Amino acid sequence: MSISYKELGFVNTNEMFKKAMEGKYAVPAYNFNNMEQLQAIIKGCGESKSPVILQVSSGARNYANPTLLRNLGKGAVEMAGDFGYTVPIALHLDHGDTYELCVSCIESGFSSVMIDGSHHSYDENVQLTKKVVDYAHKYDVTVEGELGVLAGIEDDVVAAESTYTQPAEVEDFVSKTGVDSLAISIGTSHGAFKFKPEDCTLNEDGILVPPPLRFDILEEIEKKIPGFPIVLHGASSVLPKYVAIINENGGSLEAAVGIPEKQLRQAAQSAVCKINIDSDGRLVLTAMIRKVFNEKPDEFDPRKYLGPARDELTSMIINKNTNVLGSSGKY
Repeated sequence: MSISYKELGFVNTNEMFKKAMEGKYAVPAYNFNNMEQLQAIIKGCGESKSPVILQVSSGARNYANPTLLRNLGKGAVEMAGDFGYTVPIALHLDHGDTYELCVSCIESGFSSVMIDGSHHSYDENVQLTKKVVDYAHKYDVTVEGELGVLAGIEDDVVAAESTYTQPAEVEDFVSKTGVDSLAISIGTSHGAFKFKPEDCTLNEDGILVPPPLRFDILEEIEKKIPGFPIVLHGASSVLPKYVAIINENGGSLEAAVGIPEKQLRQAAQSAVCKINIDSDGRLVLTAMIRKVFNEKPDEFDPRKYLGPARDELTSMIINKNTNVLGSSGKY
């Protein structure tokens, strides 16, 4: 039985992106895998008055169970209402790799889907993306496509090398597919280990800094498709604070490097109106859980270690929305 996202209280991304481009900020797209992450995302975005895209990978959907996940999403919207939050909420499929998966998500209440055909040839990517768009638009569901390949690992998405988006292709791709937004590759990367240490430099605080994003490519893309919504994947900053807490409490993330927040703020003031954040959320939860386990080895009540992790994630989200994405206070 299919269900419309409108029945669940979600919105698609059209109006979100229009306002973001006019206001020179980016809508946060936070991935979640469990209830605590979802609670933190809703509370963090609600309290900072930021629009939000609840983002779900294929792996997360299978982990939660599609039926349970749909009802978790519905519950999140109702929770926002209970707290008096009036921010728009979208439910988005992250890195959908098949037409069938996108259809399944649309029929189960997603308001937006990504079809990632970037690992196919250009023509195959166009054909697959257009097929998804044609189906999704019948139900007023928005579609994100991708040109270029991001290196790194995130759930089932694995790529050894990045391939920058070719500005010469974007106008043709958008025109032929009818996508509503476009994910591009300008130097971001999936996962917590986004860059090889030898490719980074040490700043004055002794922290590894990756090569700068290719804003020149972004500028060329903006010229080719002016006013069109652009998306950045792999944009977690792999916050040193939480990497340090993990390592101090038995973890091993010595070479974890992310995208500097200053560069993300610069991107958010351009045509980039959606920025994806997954690894940072995972790192926050892992850091706080490890800390509790290390300091209180006799603790076995999940609420006593998941609760502090949830609260810390809420704080991180408020900070991201306020100081990095610029989406705070927009609703």
